[in-house]
Amino acid sequence: MSGHIRIEHVHKTFAARAGGAPFVALHDITLDIAPGTFLAVVGPSGCGKSTLLDLLAGLASPTRGRILIDGQPVTGPARDRGVVFQQYALFPWRTALDNVAFGLELAGVPAAARREKAGAYLELVGLSAFADRFPHELSGGMKQRVAIARSLVYEPRVLLMDEPFAALDAQTREHLQGELLRIWRRTGTTIVFITHGIDEAVVLGQRVAVMSSRPGRIKDVFEIPPELGGDTEDVRALPAFGEVRHAVWSSLRDEVLAAQQASHRPVPELSHAEP
Repeated sequence: MSGHIRIEHVHKTFAARAGGAPFVALHDITLDIAPGTFLAVVGPSGCGKSTLLDLLAGLASPTRGRILIDGQPVTGPARDRGVVFQQYALFPWRTALDNVAFGLELAGVPAAARREKAGAYLELVGLSAFADRFPHELSGGMKQRVAIARSLVYEPRVLLMDEPFAALDAQTREHLQGELLRIWRRTGTTIVFITHGIDEAVVLGQRVAVMSSRPGRIKDVFEIPPELGGDTEDVRALPAFGEVRHAVWSSLRDEVLAAQQASHRPVPELSHAEP
């Protein structure tokens, strides 16, 4: 497994209707993400974080520039990338085990093999005892763990996560942050994690990328000190956490203000992405 991501001078522009000016979502994004890295991306609302994730997933194409995974251009969705969204999107008529196994079923994996593999990934996320439960019988945090297992069962080289814990209560969110770190250390998967939360970014990331207000650019990239990446029960209590958090917020603060000011200006009505 590798999972080396290279983003080279990526721009994303959307055409506006009725002859309006094009809408620039991302401007000249360049970033190198080493295999096995946990990168957290934080930025103000509307800065293009989710657009960037869509490009990484192959759900959209850059207007200019390119994205490489292990040297191969991203031209569309593929099994080398798993995606976890804020909404769980589980099939309500399938059990937790069958939800995890669904993609393997589509790939033609024999029933016994896919149930064994799906069971192993449910165990990885701590849900073996709930394999036969349906989504309505699971808490929000459990549903998100099923979604994570479903994305990992392919053994992707890259896991893309778009604010997966945003809808959860604070206690569940902190618990799942710890669970995600445990899973990442065990699998070695490259993770790109989109979040609005500075604390969440610093707790989870080995690196934290700060995006500017629209059009989105990479403003700063912070390396998280090793002492914040260990097995300390609560890294938030360490002096280094406050220092890094302050540095990230200092970089982000002006971008948040700029985004707030921009929200009072009219935004062009979008039609479709430019080719």
